[in-house]
Amino acid sequence: MSAQSIMFQGTASDAGKSWLVAAVCRILSNQGKKVVPFKSQNMALNSFITDIGDEMGRAQVYQAEAARVKPDVRMNPILLKPSTDKDSQVIVMGKVLADMDAASYYKFKPQLIPQIMEAYEGLASENDAVILEGAGSPAEINLNDNDIVNMGMARMVDAPVILVADIDKGGVFASIYGTIKLMPLEDQRRIKGIIINKFRGDKSLLEPGNKMIEKLTGVPVIGVLPMSDIDIDEEDSVSLTRKSRQKEAGKALDVAVIDLDKISNFTDVHSLEIQPDVSVRYVVKADELGTPDLLILPGSKNTNEDLAALKKNGLYEEILRAHQDGSKVVGICGGYQILGRKLYDPEAIESPIKEQAGLGLLDTETTFNEQKTTTQAVAKRKNYTLKGYEIHMGTTKLGLNATPFSVIYTTNGQSESREDGAVSSDGTVMGTYLHGIFDNPYWTRHFLNKIRTSKGLAPLVNTNVSISDYKDQQYEKLAQLFEQNVDMEKFEQILHDSTKVKGD
Repeated sequence: MSAQSIMFQGTASDAGKSWLVAAVCRILSNQGKKVVPFKSQNMALNSFITDIGDEMGRAQVYQAEAARVKPDVRMNPILLKPSTDKDSQVIVMGKVLADMDAASYYKFKPQLIPQIMEAYEGLASENDAVILEGAGSPAEINLNDNDIVNMGMARMVDAPVILVADIDKGGVFASIYGTIKLMPLEDQRRIKGIIINKFRGDKSLLEPGNKMIEKLTGVPVIGVLPMSDIDIDEEDSVSLTRKSRQKEAGKALDVAVIDLDKISNFTDVHSLEIQPDVSVRYVVKADELGTPDLLILPGSKNTNEDLAALKKNGLYEEILRAHQDGSKVVGICGGYQILGRKLYDPEAIESPIKEQAGLGLLDTETTFNEQKTTTQAVAKRKNYTLKGYEIHMGTTKLGLNATPFSVIYTTNGQSESREDGAVSSDGTVMGTYLHGIFDNPYWTRHFLNKIRTSKGLAPLVNTNVSISDYKDQQYEKLAQLFEQNVDMEKFEQILHDSTKVKGD
């Protein structure tokens, strides 16, 4: 018997497709089934490095965690990482293929179908179920001729589709009707159910609309999920609009994260958000910064352009002022590069800006080159062992007034010895290429306690929050939310029938 399959598509981006895939992965895993997520093409700046050095989208990583399996690049064979408003880095099976503009990629992407199908079929042959995710909306009628991620993908593997609609955005029934009716009849028949997501209020008030949309489209509404406070890694930077801009009352430590235009891997901060004494806020404008206890410059897909933007919007001067007034500063990946004295890009690898002065808070210089570092790594910092991963272009050299942040001794499971990152001579500024640095609970609490004591506060003890345990709790909550608010009999019937011909 072939693997069961079902695909979640959305009426728009951020409708909740990724979360529902994760929910179903956990539900089926709880039933003892071997289940994996799959998204043929993902566009995101939040990515992850597998244990063999392949780069893939972050959403498929947390979906794999929900399924209790290791992330595998086959779960996301094509990853697009936007470099500018027009160009993206195209990553195929975990490795950089090329930089392409939108028009070039549109013409090229049908050539990727064999690799997509090889990845999918490999997963399907090894598992009981494959839960697919679409991208954006399947009703982008200007793009559907060459679609490889929504209905095009569903047709390739003959998967039934559940349409997810976000009621919080407004116009939910219009978006459902318009999405379905813009599709060819063949694709309309493939949609077997509708789930309305992020509902607030009394569900009974929605029933007349549900019945009407069922009559208009012929597709049953099989679930209405309420808005929830479940806390799972976000992939799309659009989610940052929901993040706090203000310090949370009652929290001792104020952490400000600079919301860069090309911010990437902002999931690095998630472990700080769950600390009992930490308030994390995201800063867009110069007058929002103030003097936080800790200022974080996160990763960036285009470091030079983000640095130029900081100079233009006034945050460059405010970061220097905040540090002068006592803020500790940490830079991760692109943020680490921005903290240095100079950035060089003589071959215009990342942007047309060939040379630029950084913040100068670290005695370092970075030169960009074509080689991309993608590794999982284990490092030592004093008495702590740190696990993380690297995704960056460019090499950074330290001057006399900086010392290494850590020493990396394992890369992708192989022994190695090299220095990473930098720390200023007074210890108030540090940078590292290691993503996931705050996911190391013992070092993170040690680091936060040093900030506490500098403020005259007693250190916290026995508060080492494991991000993996925390996430696991959230996946269980998500599975329960799905099971309690979706007609599971209808859902399981759709999944059961998926081994038959679905497009009839």
